[in-house]
Amino acid sequence: MTIYSQHSNRGKVQILATYRAPDGVRSATVTSVEDAALAKPLVSALNRISAYATVPITVWDERRDRVASYPAEHLAALVDQNAREDLLKGAHSLWYTYVKLLLHQALIDLDAATSSVPAPVRTAVQSEIEVEARALTSASGNLEPEGTEDARLCEFGNPFVTFDSQRGNVYLGDPHCLKAERSRLDRLERGASRKRLERAIDDLRLLYDAYARCNNEGANLVIDSSLFIEYEPWDESGRHFLNIFAPMPSDDDNAWQLEIAQWIPDDPEDEDGSATGEPVLRCVRATPPTAPDLIEVLDLSCSRAQQLASWAETPVGEALDSTTFVVTHRYDD
Repeated sequence: MTIYSQHSNRGKVQILATYRAPDGVRSATVTSVEDAALAKPLVSALNRISAYATVPITVWDERRDRVASYPAEHLAALVDQNAREDLLKGAHSLWYTYVKLLLHQALIDLDAATSSVPAPVRTAVQSEIEVEARALTSASGNLEPEGTEDARLCEFGNPFVTFDSQRGNVYLGDPHCLKAERSRLDRLERGASRKRLERAIDDLRLLYDAYARCNNEGANLVIDSSLFIEYEPWDESGRHFLNIFAPMPSDDDNAWQLEIAQWIPDDPEDEDGSATGEPVLRCVRATPPTAPDLIEVLDLSCSRAQQLASWAETPVGEALDSTTFVVTHRYDD
């Protein structure tokens, strides 16, 4: 319900909070820091925290042909560090799980951003988070609303937030992008039993954990017709790329799949023209990998040039070099 920004003033950089109040949009100074390098990560983390905390209480849960509210349990983590672990639990829905994962990371990033600022700045930032938390808890109906003229207002269906994506396509974005993201996750869980949904939520947490902790800056977490991590190196002369797929929530198949594929030009004489992705090999496993298993693959895949091309030569029955993924299918045999 708040948009944060930075503004140079008298040799310092102010961090401003802008929000809707009963008499219109207002701005207030949160704190000031010595330079823009300190302000930028603070503003980024605050904006993401506000977005992820606000959006679930300003939209309807329209799954299963009914209308309901999303939980507001995530708000406790804003003011209680012990409640942060609860952001990594629960099985309400894929979308709500995803937002809680992003909120958890944003809070970690705020800790990192405040670790190098003076104590008064940390105190001011924490006070701002508490103000935001009280306003959001009030907006969710779990606290008596403040009657002051500078009370922060939360408009249902039109959250007053912004968000700057830091990497890949993990984002909430503007309300239109947010709705599309939520719709994709809702479609993924359609037709899934409660047990399968719980498994899919665990799979999403696993994919996100590996994505967030790996050192592969080219990796993307993709939410579309399936849940997977993709990586395509820019220096791969063989035009290979990597996909790691979680099981589909509505399927009976629990298998995870790692795929190495290759772009094949549609016109062999025009290598810069259109191309079709063709699978080279797959590693199918009945039991889920661990986060370290996935991180290992993602980090190794970008550790040296032509790594995917080297893995692409692995025969059936052997593991991709230095990984736990065993080749189960080749498409050139």
